[in-house]
This record gives sequence, structure tokens and C-alpha cells, in this order.
Amino acid sequence: MWPESSDEPKPLRSGLTTGTCATACSVAAAMALLTKQQAPNVFVTLPKGQEVSLEIISYDIADHSVKAATIKDAGDDPDVTHGATVWVKLALTSEQGIKFVAGKGVGTVTRTGLLLDVGEPAINPVPRKMISDHLNTIAREQGYQGGFQVTVGVEQGEQLALKTMNPRLGILGGISILGTTGIVRPFSCGAYIASIQQGVDVARANGHQYIAATTGNASETAIQERDGLDDMALIEMGDFVGALLKHVKRLESKEAHLEKLTICGGFGKISKLAQQHMDLNSRASSINLEALAELAKTLGASEALQGNMCQANTSVEALKFAQAEGIALADAVCQQALEFCRRFVPMHMALEVLAIDRKGQFVGQALDQGVSN
Repeated sequence: MWPESSDEPKPLRSGLTTGTCATACSVAAAMALLTKQQAPNVFVTLPKGQEVSLEIISYDIADHSVKAATIKDAGDDPDVTHGATVWVKLALTSEQGIKFVAGKGVGTVTRTGLLLDVGEPAINPVPRKMISDHLNTIAREQGYQGGFQVTVGVEQGEQLALKTMNPRLGILGGISILGTTGIVRPFSCGAYIASIQQGVDVARANGHQYIAATTGNASETAIQERDGLDDMALIEMGDFVGALLKHVKRLESKEAHLEKLTICGGFGKISKLAQQHMDLNSRASSINLEALAELAKTLGASEALQGNMCQANTSVEALKFAQAEGIALADAVCQQALEFCRRFVPMHMALEVLAIDRKGQFVGQALDQGVSN
């Protein structure tokens, strides 16, 4: 049984990325191969110079290879790989250089638009550099002239990947080995934001000119059924609309333009976007019932309706009050949200904002066709 948590606030604990774990396993395996020492702990230097120690839980020794494993500790971040066993099987090669291989539980890239080429193991550039730098240093210190084959795996990685964006991004067979700083910040949004950006890039690289970004499963199902979109064209942005908009804004100077972007979410989420919130999570933004009532006033709502809306328990209840009097509140909210989003979305792209109710039915829409080049 887990111990009862303390009511006293305390600092959140940082963790280490899968890239750092794979680097530690590579260091341990290299030392075992070249010095015959099986260290219980190894030190890894992170990209910004910080040195961290990781425990090596097991070694598997063969004639020309060593498999070393460690446990991923994500600290207080709700990471799907927290507690997973990350391992590296390191083999010596006669040819100089370092070759990376996807072991069991690590995915392989099958679609263009990612940081890695099709067919490459899903070991991102920074972890590759960390591993390479550490192995090259050890080889130099030990006078080793050959190369290394680095096979990275994760126990149960295939199952863990189903909880990530990897299958939709075309990374099949397992998780990705990630990390840019080597450290997992508690409750950081970096990995999720990266998946949003990758989703947009993969869709574009594979010829999709229309993409739809959604806040959850219900909105995704609604827009997919309406427009018949391929899974690749659906971007699961969750609450991070700001990350989506800022990434789309960067596409303005690129040759391969998107032609249309639809943003679809629950009415409450879209009302926050209409109030110019870039993070739609409740910890970062709140639904403003007074603002909804004020907007309804511009549409002809009576004072009584405005009062009822201000006293509503939820945004959905406020919407129902407005609908009962024939006030097109959801359309107006979508229009406000669209006008805000247009600050980021290039004018050559058509832009649409849709709101759904809790049953997944569309209740509001706004559309701007943009300006053709």
C-alpha cells in the first residue's frame, strides 16, 4: 500500500529522461567491455554540464557485448515511462563509428516529417549525441580504436507506446528515446508540446493540406466523422492550443503550406480560447461566466438571462440558458476564438473553430476562408 501523502507542501522532484538512462547504460556496458568492471552506479554528464549518477540494476555479459539496464525515474512528473526498465546492449565493432539499433520496446520511424529519417530507430538526436560523446570519451581513455553498435530497448515499451502519440506519428514498435536537457521537469509539458509539433510536421510532410486540432477524444471523433479525416491529419493538442498556434505561425515562411486548420473542442474550452487563454487547463485558466453573459448581451440577451448565466454552475449550463432564448452564444464564442487564433494563423490558410457539447454534438462554428496567395 502506498503511504499517505503529506499535507505539507514540498518541492516537486525532477527526474531523468530515457535518453539519460540509455546513456548511463551505454557507459556501464562500455566500461564492462573495456575494463571488465561492473559498476553499480555510473555518472553521466548532461548537455548543460550537470553530472548525475544512475544505478545499474543488471549486467548480461557475452563474448563481444554487454547488456546493462537501469530504471527510469521521472521524479514527480506523470510520465508513462516512469519506472520502466531501460537497457542497452553494447557490442564492439571493427569499423569505427557508432551505429544505433532499435531493441525490443523502442520504436522505428516509418513516416517522414520527424527529426529522424524513415527506417531509423526512434532515438532522438540529443540522446544520440549524449551516448556518442560518452562512448567516444571512454574509447579514447581506454585506447580503444574500434566502433560500437548501440541497441537500446525498453521493457514493455510496446505497451507503453500505446499511451503516447507514437502510433499516430508513425513510430511503430515501441516508445521513443527522448530528452533535450537530460532532465524531466515535474509536470513539464515539453514532451506533449513536442508531440503536437511533430504531429503537424508529419501531416504536412505526408501531403495533408487540412489538419484538425482537438482538445480531446469527443472533439476528435466529431470532426473525424464530419470530415472523414485520416488519423494523421488529426492533431491531439489537448489543452496546449498555444503550442499549436505558435508552431503553425512558424509555417508562414515555409514552402509547403497548409490550406486549412480547424480547432475543435468542448464549449468550455473554446470559451477560454475566446478569452485569449493559450493554456486551456483548469490550473492555468478559468471559465469566465461574466464574459459569456456580456457576450450574450451583445446578442440581445435579457437582463434576466444574463443574471442566470452568471449564476450558472458550468459553461454548459450557461449555454443552455442562452439556447433556450434563441441566443447563438456558441457561434459568437467560436467567432471570438477565431479572431484571436487568426493573430497566429497565416492568412493564406482557412481557419475554422468548432465547439461541441458533452454529447459530442456541434453547437457552435466560425469559419474564415483566409486570403488566397
